[in-house]
Amino acid sequence: MLQGVAGWVPGEPVGNERLPADWGVDDAWVRRRTGIGSRHRAGEGVATGDLAFEAASRLLAGAPAADGVDAVVLATATPDHLCPGTAPALAARLGLGTVPALDIAAVCSGFVYGLAVCHGLVTSGLYGRILLVGADVYSTWLDPADRSAGVVFGDGAGAALVAAGRRGDPGELLAFDLGSDGTGYDLITVPGGGARARASGKPAGLADGFFRMQGGTVYQHAVERMTGSCRTLLDRVGWDPAEVDRFVPHQANARILRAVAERVGIAPQRCVTHLERVGNTGAASIPLALADAADDGLLHPGDRVLLTAFGGGLTWGSAALRWPGTPQTMCMDSMEGTQHVAPR
Repeated sequence: MLQGVAGWVPGEPVGNERLPADWGVDDAWVRRRTGIGSRHRAGEGVATGDLAFEAASRLLAGAPAADGVDAVVLATATPDHLCPGTAPALAARLGLGTVPALDIAAVCSGFVYGLAVCHGLVTSGLYGRILLVGADVYSTWLDPADRSAGVVFGDGAGAALVAAGRRGDPGELLAFDLGSDGTGYDLITVPGGGARARASGKPAGLADGFFRMQGGTVYQHAVERMTGSCRTLLDRVGWDPAEVDRFVPHQANARILRAVAERVGIAPQRCVTHLERVGNTGAASIPLALADAADDGLLHPGDRVLLTAFGGGLTWGSAALRWPGTPQTMCMDSMEGTQHVAPR
């Protein structure tokens, strides 16, 4: 079951009016194409592990300490290093000792994939309570000359606790639908840095280290795959689209969100969106949206919640759950961002 969520975004909002002048864009252009008004940038010296630590710390601070954490799963496409994974360092920094810790590389689908992995580890009886974090610092991968990605992506982290529970309780993770299509692996990629590029024997170029996305083709795949996944999952759990209380898609861009919701048959007023303020935060987008919705009082114990995501790989996935009991919702401000917690 899901026990709670928390979110963290770094620094001050970077509004559309502050985007580079040589991109030739204005606020109206960006909002029309993406629905985004601002995003956050981590800044010099701040990496994915730092954002993950902030989100996780705030979540754990509002959770019963006696329950403990048995494992850590970190979903990210922007790890601190190619080797080793970022999760073990996160666990150590949180003071969790020698608990098992691993990274998941499913790009923007990472949080949904992570929920499924954590659910399996808990229901198998292997672990009782797992910390799941989705975090990305896309600003470190973006080409300064690429306005198409630059206007969309922001930095952020979201954390969740997945624990054992009783069937039927609020917070129950009901079902998942996951998929991938490796024939489209080159549609969303960072070409350089990995074993494939090193094995080519060619010297690495500066451009090889930047994030690349074929936007038009990705749009078509994202709408098709998330729509299909949602329909499959709704059939599996026996929900009519009209019975979904809150629909929380990966916050890619507003046009994709609207298209998927319309095709699935979910009314706009039941869709949770917050990309207007933070942009596309990758694996962090769904937990950040959940934390934001909880803070705004949009989620209530027992609500039927449908999550869906699409990312590089290509990967996609959906999850159905009932929202956990939330006796109170806390919102904390700090010098580097805003954090929302919806404790059990």
